[in-house]
Amino acid sequence: MLHNVYLYGGQVTSWKNAHGEELLFVSSKASFRPPRAIRGGIPICFPQLKSTGSLEQYGFARNRIWSIDPDPPSSPSDISHKAFVDLILTHSEEDMKIWPHRYEYRLRVALGPTGDLMLTSRIRNTNTDGKSFTFRFAYQTYFFVTDISEVRVEGLETLDYLDNLKNGERFTEQEDAITFESEVDKVYLSTPTKIAILDHERKRTFELRKYGLPDAVVWNPWDKKAKAMADFGDNEYMHMLCVEAACVEEPITLKPGEEWKGRQEISAIPSSYYSEQLDPRRLLLSG
Repeated sequence: MLHNVYLYGGQVTSWKNAHGEELLFVSSKASFRPPRAIRGGIPICFPQLKSTGSLEQYGFARNRIWSIDPDPPSSPSDISHKAFVDLILTHSEEDMKIWPHRYEYRLRVALGPTGDLMLTSRIRNTNTDGKSFTFRFAYQTYFFVTDISEVRVEGLETLDYLDNLKNGERFTEQEDAITFESEVDKVYLSTPTKIAILDHERKRTFELRKYGLPDAVVWNPWDKKAKAMADFGDNEYMHMLCVEAACVEEPITLKPGEEWKGRQEISAIPSSYYSEQLDPRRLLLSG
C-alpha cells in the first residue's frame, strides 16, 4: 500500500492497494500549482465550505503550502502505523487579512497495518486577543470507481439531507441505498460512524469511518457540470465519487487554547467479504 502527499494543500493524491491499484481519483486535467486546488485525492476544506462565509468556496487550507511538522503530538497509535507523515499549517499575515484569527492546524496522514488510510486533523485556536473562532470542515475524498452507474452508497438511508441542487432544501432519504443516474450534491446530517461505497464492477467496497465529523457530503457532477470544469475531463465523472466526512450544519467554535480533532479512516475490501459482515444469516450459517 502506497500513498502520496503534497505539501501544496496538505493533500493526499494517491492511495494504492497491495496489487498496486489506485483507489483515489485525480483528474487527468488537475493542476498541482497555486492558485487552483488539486482536483482529486483528498482536499482539506477549512475554514469554510461552499458559500457559508466570505472566503473562497472551500476555504484556504487546500490552496496553501503546508510544512512538515517538526514537533508532532505523540500518539499511542504510532506503533500500529505502518508509515505516517505529520504536516502543519498556521496563520499567515496574508490570511489574517481575510480571516483574522491565529490557528495551528496539525494533520497526520498514516497507513495502518492492513493498508487503511487514516487522516487525523487537530485544529487549535491560538488567538492572543481572547477571541473565539468558528469554522466548518470536510475531508473531500474523491474515490476512484469503475462505473458510477454501478455504485451504491449504504449507511445513509432514512437520514435527513440538504440538497444543494435545490437551494439547500431539507429532505429525508427514501431509498435503501444511494445510486447514481444524474448529478448529486447532498449533505447528509447526523450520519453514522461507518459509510460503505460499493463498486459492483470491481467487486470492491470502500468503508469510510469518521470521528468528530457528524455530516457526510455525497457529490458527483455528472456530464454537464463535468464539461464546464476546466480541470476535469468530460467523461471523468463516470470514474469518481466524492463522499466527504464533514461538519456542515453546525459549525465548530473554539475558544483560545481549545483544540478540535476530526479523523477519517478508509479501507478497501473485497465486496464478498463485506456482504458476509453485513448479512446476519451468513454469520449464523458460519457460526
